[in-house]
Amino acid sequence: QVQLVESGGGLVQPGGSLTLSCAASGFHLDDYVITWFRQVPGKEREGVLCSSSDDIRYYGDSVEDRFTLSRDNANHTVYLRMNSLKPDDTAVYYCAGRVRWYGCSSNPAGYRHWGHGTRVTVSS
Repeated sequence: QVQLVESGGGLVQPGGSLTLSCAASGFHLDDYVITWFRQVPGKEREGVLCSSSDDIRYYGDSVEDRFTLSRDNANHTVYLRMNSLKPDDTAVYYCAGRVRWYGCSSNPAGYRHWGHGTRVTVSS
């Protein structure tokens, strides 16, 4: 059974950093692309970054210089490192996975497997 579990969210001051984790089980991580999405109330879920075994894609200019993604296939975990956080980064962050063959996509409808999300609040 495919499972994704996010952790690491919390309250952080503007300019601070957080690292989110997405723990995967039930499949080989290197066979999947993993994408981080985020969502605020009243808005659509938006893609943040996508990672396959040989590619990382950023969605949105606002995160490319501040967010990084890393994969630890041996420990079945994908990490989202977020630096220089801004209040606009406040959202629930989700990781989603799909078979690598389909490649990266920022369209949430293209993902079958989702975690339950972890909340990030950037506020002073």
